[in-house]
Amino acid sequence: MNNPSILYPVFALAAWTGLVLLLIPIARIGAARRREVVAADFKVGESLAVPDAVRIPNRNYMNLLELPVLFYVVCVLFYVAVIPSPTAIGLAWAYVALRVLHSVVHLTYNHVIHRLILFAVSNGVLFTLWILAAIRLAR
Repeated sequence: MNNPSILYPVFALAAWTGLVLLLIPIARIGAARRREVVAADFKVGESLAVPDAVRIPNRNYMNLLELPVLFYVVCVLFYVAVIPSPTAIGLAWAYVALRVLHSVVHLTYNHVIHRLILFAVSNGVLFTLWILAAIRLAR
């Protein structure tokens, strides 16, 4: 029987991504009400006229749709093809925690070096998950 424990971090990261997605219309509608943006500012994405406070939630959302795709794939691979070890499950939760922290930094005080460290460490965790999956599949 497959161990669903590896899927719980997947649901957590998907839920976080959904919460960040909700910030986009909140920021855009607020900016429109304050007359900081007009509809044409979003015609082909976001123009340079869009304030950073409005662009950052969208950029963070895009971040959550880029490398995390590989996280979703490796977790499903663990679920379908190999029994995930407690180490793999712990790493999956660590990845989610690091991505959430990355978002919190990005969406609040936005210190680039702090974001970079969190991004790099999360990628190391993701890479380790892929290596563990490959080793377990090779057995």
